[in-house]
Amino acid sequence: MKLVVGLGNPGRRYEGTRHNVGFELIEQLGRELGAGRSQAKFDADFLDVSWQGERLLLVRPLTYMNLSGHSVRRFADFFRIPLSEMLVICDDLSLPVGTIRMRPSGSSAGQKGLQHICDQMGSTEVPRLRIGIGAAPSGWDAADFVLSRISGDDRLILDQAISRSSQAVLCWIESGIALAMNRFNGAIPAGEDDKKSEREK
Repeated sequence: MKLVVGLGNPGRRYEGTRHNVGFELIEQLGRELGAGRSQAKFDADFLDVSWQGERLLLVRPLTYMNLSGHSVRRFADFFRIPLSEMLVICDDLSLPVGTIRMRPSGSSAGQKGLQHICDQMGSTEVPRLRIGIGAAPSGWDAADFVLSRISGDDRLILDQAISRSSQAVLCWIESGIALAMNRFNGAIPAGEDDKKSEREK
């Protein structure tokens, strides 16, 4: 069993904001894997699905971003899921828009939801996939920027990044984090959008 956690804030007010790309990725995975209706447990909604013979819990904590660890800890304890079988997805201000960075451990880089999870789990050995949202523009407060809605070119880039991140998660499930990092870490490859358009014709 694996636990995939997408971070964000609940409620319509936060839909489509930069801080909620983790929620969007969970929704994307649910669609791709044919998940049914979400269930409620441990202050979260979650999808219970199977892929390649592996049971997956796709979780969106509803405690608000900065308290995400409470929900994650309860899932991990109840289902006896070790850290190595967990993946946390979150936004990252320090990465260029659309850049993907998966790591098996490390600091939170200031991402408060990820930090709270590390605190609750008592370890920085929490695998994570960070999706770059870019730095706050000059004159913007970082908190206001992450809670602003994604629009324009950033929306197009992040849609591609979420799609690519979904592939990265499935690669992690099937082949492990080292291969997923090797294949997917970095910016969206040039021409990938064109290739996608060709496939969809």
